[in-house]
Parts: sequence; C-alpha cells; structure tokens
Amino acid sequence: MTHMSIPKTYKLFVGGKFPRSESGRVYEVTSPRGEFLANVALASRKDARDAVVAARSAFSGWSHATAYNRGQVLYRIAEMLDGRADQFVSELRQQSGFSEKVARAEVSAAIDMWVWYAGWADKYTQVAGNANAVSGPFFNLSVPVPTGVVVAVAEQSGHGLVGLVSAIAPALVTGNTVVVVANASQPLAAMTFAEVVATSDVPGGVVNILTGNVAEIMPWMANHGDVNALDLSGANGEPWAEWEAEASATLKRVVRPVSDALSLSVSRISSLVETKTVWHTKSLA
Repeated sequence: MTHMSIPKTYKLFVGGKFPRSESGRVYEVTSPRGEFLANVALASRKDARDAVVAARSAFSGWSHATAYNRGQVLYRIAEMLDGRADQFVSELRQQSGFSEKVARAEVSAAIDMWVWYAGWADKYTQVAGNANAVSGPFFNLSVPVPTGVVVAVAEQSGHGLVGLVSAIAPALVTGNTVVVVANASQPLAAMTFAEVVATSDVPGGVVNILTGNVAEIMPWMANHGDVNALDLSGANGEPWAEWEAEASATLKRVVRPVSDALSLSVSRISSLVETKTVWHTKSLA
C-alpha cells in the first residue's frame, strides 16, 4: 500500500529559522516536463531586510570565532552534505532532468568545493596578509579582516547546488555573514541545503537563504545601508551593472561577475575582506 503524495511548500531560511514570506507569496517549481514539484516562498523586500538584520546580529560572534573553530564548523557542513547526498541527487534529477551520473557529479563537486574552502579558514591570512617593509624602527603588518554582511547571488543558469555553495563558502571562511539569493529555477537543493545548515553547528543568522525573483530582491539589497558587500560573481545574465551603480551610494564593496563562478579561487576569499594595517615600534639595538 502506497501513501498519498504530500506536496511540499519550501520556506525561506532567515536567522536559523524557516519563516514563510511575509507577503504570503509562493511560486511553483516544476520539472523539465512540466510536472509540479513544490511550492517555494517568493521573498519580498521585507524578507530581504529581515535577512540582513539576522546576518548583522550574527556577525560579531562569527567573525570573532577562531579560524580553527570556523573551519571545524564548515567541515561539519560538508559531513552533513555527504550524509544527505542521495536526497540532493534525487532533487537535482527532479528539477533539472539530470541523469543519475550528472546529478551525483554535481553533488560530489559541491562537497569537494565546500571542503576546499573550509580548509582555507586558518590559512588565508598567510596569503592575504603580510609584513611590510617600511623605513623606520617599526613593524608594519597587513592583516585581512572580514568585511561584514555579504549579499551574494547564486549562479542562475543551471547549477542549483554547486552554484549555491560557490556563493556562500568564500564569504563564510573569513568570518563574514551571508544573505544569498538562490537559483530561482532550481531552489529545491538550496532549501535542502538550508536544512543542512540548520542541523549543523552554524550559529543562526550566519547563513540566510532567500528564494524568488533575483531582479526584484537585488535592487533593495544594493540600496541597503547595512550591507557591506555584494558578491555578484554568479550574476552573469542579470542587470548587475544597475546594482553596482546603486551600491555606490553606500560605498559597498562589489565583486563583479566572473567567467567561471564555479571554479575554486583564493581570490574569491580575498575579495571579501578588508585590510587592517598595524604599526608597532621596534628596538634598533
């Protein structure tokens, strides 16, 4: 005897919780053959503001955690991803029409990418920072520090999971908190990833995931005075230049789209940090 099908409504992930959109709006996700898969929350301007508030509240605790601790928390997410690999494969096949082989390759790539970035948590300062040669009896050190609240756009064309990972992981490594706008056409893997985050050791608000219309959400994010950076690496095909222009009013750091947003890159990490310079006197004896 088979049980009846229970259509699922996926909610947003904000502040470690799963709220519905305050607007009450949803949109349907269908398979490539037009079969209904689920309803997904359509995020509004108010939802975007709530996500930024949650990210800002979590920033102090996450940025002041030791690099070793952040690395361990991120490795735990990789463990959880691996444990739910079959579910991700199933969802990618449903919403994208991938074969078993292609779907499993994407899940494996997402896990490997997450582990790669997690490994940089206690190492990137040796690459992005340095001791500077100065004229005088001083030590002069450049130290990278997290820039703050980062709003990222996940790659929108066809990689619902690995595109999400590439938007989140580089920012978290250094201590930033993240609000990510998921792939609008492939949101199921993104919201299952939210369940992974919620059941791992990540403090609430460090990762926030919005689903819906990127073109509707991003203008508000670009204007938001408490957002420190926009990571538009995955925004090819979107009106990113308009968002960059809007962001200039509040002096945000903007990372422009790259040709391959899914590649592993230390520059993705260093593009979301600021540099603090420390001077200290030294003895000439």
